Amino acid sequence: MSRQLTADHGLRLYHAEPFSKYVGRADPGAAPLLHGFMAMDMDERWVNRSPEVMLETFHAVQGEGFDLVLDDLLALPPDPPILAEGFSLLPWLVAPLLSGPRQAVWLLPTQEFRRAAFESRGSTWTIPNRTSDPQRALANLLARDQLFTEQLRAQARAAGLQTIDVDGSERVAESVARVREALGL
Repeated sequence: MSRQLTADHGLRLYHAEPFSKYVGRADPGAAPLLHGFMAMDMDERWVNRSPEVMLETFHAVQGEGFDLVLDDLLALPPDPPILAEGFSLLPWLVAPLLSGPRQAVWLLPTQEFRRAAFESRGSTWTIPNRTSDPQRALANLLARDQLFTEQLRAQARAAGLQTIDVDGSERVAESVARVREALGL
């Protein structure tokens, strides 16, 4: 969807993920959760912790590294305009930087859509299969992501920002049109 929008409107696309690209630039004192996550083995990350703890200690959810994303964005030339995407772009962090609510929109997937998206990319088992209990790891990962989605919904609502629910019932072109309308493109 983002590639379609950037191509149609002459925008530059910036992916704020994968977050691993920031590890070398993130000071351990300023990003203790990120460095703690990187030090964990796969079972510690995805099997041995509850989805709630996984969410609470997820570096991006706490805003760690957002300054590095901003540094990257500010280093880009002003033209063409930038379309930034990624789960570390949290409403509570982005809202103070916007001149209006039509500059941002968060796509909020249903749990069913998220799983279908993983399956269509063939990545459903990429992380879980690297653990000792793939079924539990996948369940934990999906549950953490659902909690994260609800947190994004609440943050966006509190900041007066836009969200679009994505459940897979629309064609990509229809979803692109909804985003285009939300952003006033």
